[in-house]
Amino acid sequence: MAAPPTIPPMESTDGFHPDFNSASAPASPTDHAAPAAPASPDQRTAPHDAQTQQRVHDVLHSDVGVATLLNRLKASIASARDFSSFLKRRGALEEEHAGSLKKLSRLTLEGARKPDTRHESYRTQFEQVLHANERIADNGTQFGLALHAMHENLLQLANKMDANRKTWKQQGLAAENKVQEAERLAEKAKAKYDQLAEDLDRVKTGDTGAGRKFGLKGPKSAAQHEEDLQRKTQAADQDYASKVQTAQTSRKELVTTLRPQAVTALLDLIKETDAALTMEMQKYASFNEKLVVNNGQVISPQPLKGTSAQPPPSINQLIYQINNERDFDEYILSHASNAPLARAELQYVKHPTQALTRSHPTPPGAMSANRRSSIHMQSQPPPPFSMPQTDTNPPPTLQQGPSPPEPSQQATFGTYSQPAQPLSLQPQPQQAQAPQYNNSSFSPVAQNPYSQSDYPRGSGGQATAQQTSGVLYNSTQPPVHPVFGVTLEDLFRRDGSPVPMVVYQCIQAVDLYGLEVEGIYRIPGTSSHIQQMKALFDSDASQVDFRNPEAFQHDVNSVAGLLKQFFRELPDPLLTRDFYSKYIDAARIDDETMRRDSMHALINALPDPNYATLRALVLHLHRVQQSSEVNRMSTANLGICWAPSVMGPHKGNNMADAGLQARVVITILDNVLQIFDED
Repeated sequence: MAAPPTIPPMESTDGFHPDFNSASAPASPTDHAAPAAPASPDQRTAPHDAQTQQRVHDVLHSDVGVATLLNRLKASIASARDFSSFLKRRGALEEEHAGSLKKLSRLTLEGARKPDTRHESYRTQFEQVLHANERIADNGTQFGLALHAMHENLLQLANKMDANRKTWKQQGLAAENKVQEAERLAEKAKAKYDQLAEDLDRVKTGDTGAGRKFGLKGPKSAAQHEEDLQRKTQAADQDYASKVQTAQTSRKELVTTLRPQAVTALLDLIKETDAALTMEMQKYASFNEKLVVNNGQVISPQPLKGTSAQPPPSINQLIYQINNERDFDEYILSHASNAPLARAELQYVKHPTQALTRSHPTPPGAMSANRRSSIHMQSQPPPPFSMPQTDTNPPPTLQQGPSPPEPSQQATFGTYSQPAQPLSLQPQPQQAQAPQYNNSSFSPVAQNPYSQSDYPRGSGGQATAQQTSGVLYNSTQPPVHPVFGVTLEDLFRRDGSPVPMVVYQCIQAVDLYGLEVEGIYRIPGTSSHIQQMKALFDSDASQVDFRNPEAFQHDVNSVAGLLKQFFRELPDPLLTRDFYSKYIDAARIDDETMRRDSMHALINALPDPNYATLRALVLHLHRVQQSSEVNRMSTANLGICWAPSVMGPHKGNNMADAGLQARVVITILDNVLQIFDED
């Protein structure tokens, strides 16, 4: 069957445009084709929006506008953090479930291959069912990794927006507070001016209660008191006018310059945060849909659009292909060689000396028995050669006896003279181990030491041959020059190239056509296409040339998926199992220089084919990372995507080992030019 279904987050590299709504989503007035960003304001405009927008504009440019926008931005950041935390936990749960399912499938597969369990069609179909579970587990792993990458992107955005919010909070509120303080001082100056003006008016009108009339030298006269109040009133008037002018200038600057700047900046931050959160939620919805669809393709494959090829059998069809009666017959016939030979019927035979004393004619059975006894006595010294002599030279006195019992009696000496009879039953056990499966030959063979996790195709008619767990499906011949599932040492010894041809071709294709493809190595290609290219390399890798994009149908994501699949199917991972724990220990080192030097020493200790292949791969990923502004594949994203492929499944019981695996790859990528020379 096809390679493990993958979880591409988008259908093309131009943007995020999943195409599930047209087929599966229920129709509703708000249904869209999952746009890359929220709909524009023009698309949401209603007849009453002009009045609403004016009211919103008035509030935003009022004294409470900046504070309101700061609170709204804070709420958007909090929502982004909450959804990011959800993605992290959901991704961890998916990876844990996928790991448990894969482990269970492998343990069950090992148990199904034990000699004391049922074989024949039961084992064949059950192995395919278990491989389907492994494919579902692979889907879950890819889904978890995608959610983890989304979590990191959203968390990074939230941290950035939080820092920008603090900056504009300081600037915007400082301008608002400055104006408010100027207006408060103006109000205070006005109150003082009003009070002095009232006191002066009372003095002029002769009011006896118009303030104090005592000075340092004693009571003041009315004229002196009026003159004093006149002077104080003029000073208060000038102070009041100055502060009013200052407040007016500050408010004018606030209204015309500072407040619009703060409002515009905060609006942009809010829209960017909300749009990013909405896009990540759309991605999450699309990933969920594609996870279900791809799992459905594993459970019940459907024909691809535009192709007439018969899809592989579903799990239900695989189960129904178990033939209990045929399995029983084949099991019994496989033991036919152990069954004893047919025995002759036991008969009474008179001793020849006793038979001669009888006067009446000897019965035919006795005569033939006497003849066989005499023959046996004559030919007893050389048992293996006695029977041919007996047949060719019988005693002439006994040739008139009846001959029908002779074959059965002759069978009593089968252990010496008829070894061919057991050989006649040998093809039957072979037939028991080679049942007809969908009118095509199907022959279980010894377990392949380079077992693959591919889910084999079921029904006949598929154009591409696939090999899973050492069993060849839908192909009359094994791969001519197998590349997948073969150790790097064996490939080097056979082909003479330290870097396998499939690695060279895939790197060349991505360098030429995939460096600016968004999500390269994160977005898997089409699984059936990957299997077709895999079969090409297993047949004759020298005939493949990916410099021409038509060789891979212009699908560079499938080429990237083929490269990752090659490393995943290596019997010993690229960084080797022997060094696994040492790489993990090196990843725990906090000092970057010491961590780099430790990994550099481990890389230098790798076998030559592993070192050469790792060097080619890492330098290629360095070129991919240099275009991260376009392809969105940073060092961290590449480390997460490639860690399981080059190190194998993590051995820890939690996600800590997975994070350390990614740190190993990230450290190598960050220091690639110090570890490897680029020439």
